[in-house]
Amino acid sequence: MSSPLASLSDLQLTLAELAQEFPFECELSLQPLISFWEQRIGQEDSLRGRLARLLQTELRQAPELYAPIRDLDVLQRHQELVEALMAVVFPPVFWDQEYAAALIPFQLRSFYSTPALSRNLMGPDGRLRGRLNVDKRTLVQFRLFNAYALVLGRVHGIHFPVDYPLIFTAPDPETELDRHFKIQFDGHFIEVEPVGPVPVLTDEVRARLQAGAPDLDTVAALIPPGSYRFRGFTVFRALDVTDQEVLSSLKRDLIDKESIVSNTRFEELQAKLRTLFRRPDLRLGLAAIQGDRVLSLNYGAKLDHSCIFADSVHEKIADYEGSIYMRASLERRPLFVEDLRSYPDRTAVEDGLLQSGVRNVVVAPLHYQEQTIGSMSLSSPKPGDLTTLQSPKLEEVLPLFSMAVKRSLDELHNRVQAFIKEKCTAIHPVVEWRFRQAVFGGLERQGAAPLAVPTEMEPIVFRDVHPLYAIADIRGSSTHRSWAIQADLLAQLGLAHDVLRAAHDERPLPILDQLSHRIEGHIANLEVSLRSGDEMAIIGFLRADIEALFDHLQTFGPGVSARIEAYRRAVDPRLGTVYAKRRDFEESVTLITDAVSAYIDLEEQAAQRMCPHYFEKQQTDGVDYTIYAGASVLEDGDFDPLYLKNLRLWQLMVACGIAVQADRLKDRLSVPLEVTNLILVQHSPLSIRFRFDEKRFDVDGAYNVRYEIIKKRIDKAVVRGTTERLTQPGKISLVYSHASEALEWRDYVDYLQTRGYLTSEVEDLELEELPGAQGLRALRVGINLGRDLDGRAALARFPGDVRVAPAS
Repeated sequence: MSSPLASLSDLQLTLAELAQEFPFECELSLQPLISFWEQRIGQEDSLRGRLARLLQTELRQAPELYAPIRDLDVLQRHQELVEALMAVVFPPVFWDQEYAAALIPFQLRSFYSTPALSRNLMGPDGRLRGRLNVDKRTLVQFRLFNAYALVLGRVHGIHFPVDYPLIFTAPDPETELDRHFKIQFDGHFIEVEPVGPVPVLTDEVRARLQAGAPDLDTVAALIPPGSYRFRGFTVFRALDVTDQEVLSSLKRDLIDKESIVSNTRFEELQAKLRTLFRRPDLRLGLAAIQGDRVLSLNYGAKLDHSCIFADSVHEKIADYEGSIYMRASLERRPLFVEDLRSYPDRTAVEDGLLQSGVRNVVVAPLHYQEQTIGSMSLSSPKPGDLTTLQSPKLEEVLPLFSMAVKRSLDELHNRVQAFIKEKCTAIHPVVEWRFRQAVFGGLERQGAAPLAVPTEMEPIVFRDVHPLYAIADIRGSSTHRSWAIQADLLAQLGLAHDVLRAAHDERPLPILDQLSHRIEGHIANLEVSLRSGDEMAIIGFLRADIEALFDHLQTFGPGVSARIEAYRRAVDPRLGTVYAKRRDFEESVTLITDAVSAYIDLEEQAAQRMCPHYFEKQQTDGVDYTIYAGASVLEDGDFDPLYLKNLRLWQLMVACGIAVQADRLKDRLSVPLEVTNLILVQHSPLSIRFRFDEKRFDVDGAYNVRYEIIKKRIDKAVVRGTTERLTQPGKISLVYSHASEALEWRDYVDYLQTRGYLTSEVEDLELEELPGAQGLRALRVGINLGRDLDGRAALARFPGDVRVAPAS
């Protein structure tokens, strides 16, 4: 074993000038260490006491070791004795594991170091190899604080800790990978000697110093430069904290949103993983799962766009079937392959790795909230380079990379969503996957980053979907609205007429009588009917010809003023018209439609859980909704006719529930309104296309247009040979075109009759022809309005409680 004194040299690094800036004299001396041994001489019966006496004898032959040492050759001349003295500070048994040295006080000059430190942290010239984590100014302050703390502690009995995390980074001599060391300075063997009188500290100053760590200027004012001398040596220790430092650094790096999508950042991450795993040839690979794609980021990839989609290689998940990547994902654990060449279950994926020079690989799935979002791979050209012994370190970094991949995927998702929102506004969640797929397809075709989004999206068409349409309409809402307008206008005309008659009574001007005559004409016409344009014409007349006179007519007398005030109280200040009857009507309509809409939304949530489907709803003087169900609208394509039957039965049950909800509102309505229910039956599937100009779905193809025409006109249908409207309050109308459709829906009706949802009478009616829609028929059945109806509760029972006809 080489001597710790063999590599004596100046360890000032690049900071030699610091010694000139230090305000106190420092001397190298072994006296404090010798004193330590002399204190053990009195232990006569102990081995340590005998050893101390032996050293005392040897020291008498080397008196120069008692004096300050200015020539390091002195230590060389007494090498064996110095090593024996130092054995209590640096036990030889730890020389090859401990990074330690003895330094001249407050200087980075070593006169003694362990072989481990010399071998790993010092170059051939004896200088420390590496860098500190602080700048020169911070290092100066740290050294001064330590000096002042030593003076205050030893001389004045005032102790405050000086703890600053000094980290020294040096390349490993074998791998050239960075290693990080926490530096500790121990002043146990330093004596503090006053130069001149010791200043007395007042109680106030002592209290202030003891209250907390003071600032440097305050302490410097109490301890003038040159007032003390430090004699002895500093014990320097370097503790390997590579793993902790690398993990902390990785955490900081991976917080940055570009950490895995920047060439520079990616290489930095790889370098730190090489340091952590002590493997200079390690290569990092990351992959993210986006739909049915795998987005791969690997060492050497060109990362130009700061986007995980644009900067990655895109492959299909199916391409990884049977590979170690798929196995790791399915088994939800890291998989280590020590040598790919001898791996028995190689696929094209593993063969590709071998061709790229990889022999050793570990693949670990990345998870977020129990969901696999990607994978991380570490590879090496050396077989056995990475083994399960590295599992603990791997487990520490996996959550960090999961976070980074998730953030990049979220950013990609947000960019795509913003583009979809711009082009399509709100999209139903069930079909959102298809729009994302279209955006990604466009990006791949034009080979651009998402920041340069495609100008146009590919057509969005869902084929062979089954439509379900229903409407809950307020019966005669147009007539009720006309009546309300008519009543409000008559009331306002009557109030205006009262003003003019009162004014004419006060001053019988012929013009007032003429205006009264015009009002009487409007009243006479309104009492017959409300024609198109009447409302605007009458309001215009009242404002221009009547209300404009009010300020002057008020001067005719208190009787006229009272009539004008009555007119103004009756007029809505926001609308400028009498709005009483229309307000009653609108409030009644809103009460019904809000209640029906909320009921449908609640039932729709349950239906989505049973079978995801596209759903859209409109609310005007009633509520209508459309459902499109089928394999093509689902990302996984998993759709069974059983769920279609379930939705049809659900639709009938919801219509019953709507009728009950509306019936319960009657006592709260200002205007007696009634609700009718209609379901349009079509068992033939159709195709729907998203219209980007209208930002909505519409049927695709001329053949399917008939369905849309029927939807728009069916609520006006009448029974053939009569003037009776098909839709009636308290009943459900099921409009169909083919006998097979009626057969299946009769089964649902029979079931709900036995359950008490529907009454016993069922009508099978032929309908008058509608423009563009001929040959329609309808089933009409009464609703049991006294039953508490809940479509959600029955979904779980169906179809076990009812026989259903095959879907057609």
